[in-house]
Amino acid sequence: MVEMSIDSIRVSVVNSQRVVILKETNADRYLPIWIGPAEADAIAIKLQDVTVPRPLTHDLLCSMVSILGARVNFVVVNDLQNDTFYARISVTIDGKDLEVDSRPSDAIALAVRAEVPIYAEEDVLDRAGIVFDQETGKPIPSSQVSKSGEHKEVTEEELRKLSAFAEFVNTLDLHDLGKGKGEDENA
Repeated sequence: MVEMSIDSIRVSVVNSQRVVILKETNADRYLPIWIGPAEADAIAIKLQDVTVPRPLTHDLLCSMVSILGARVNFVVVNDLQNDTFYARISVTIDGKDLEVDSRPSDAIALAVRAEVPIYAEEDVLDRAGIVFDQETGKPIPSSQVSKSGEHKEVTEEELRKLSAFAEFVNTLDLHDLGKGKGEDENA
């Protein structure tokens, strides 16, 4: 597992789709994950310390976990299948560690409220992470970059699987990644 932080939440001007951009804590690799508008708002509200008059769903979930004597340990984006990300929430209750399936957006919204680490599996980062070409500044899938930073050969099958993902990422304005948290409506 690789520790991640929330770099930003973006909105595509092409289709108004929201994406949360996670950044690898100790490297310049990013993981964009499509999320719904309600979840984007839930994450952004907490990141920006906005007070709401009544608890949101993720606030309620965090309160329920606490009231039941459990503790959230961390969340992890653990899988990617057919362009859909999956996550797990690690909790401890009565000394027993459990994992609960979740959508990544809900897991992240809970993590920011519980103030716990966010991780991604290395395999997910290898398949869907992006780095930026040092010469052009354009995003490229991390699967196309070797550990030494050189471009790798990519099979036709890999290109086909990444095409929709790459097209979406290319609609985002990512020039200011790493400059702050919160929602950026100008992406």
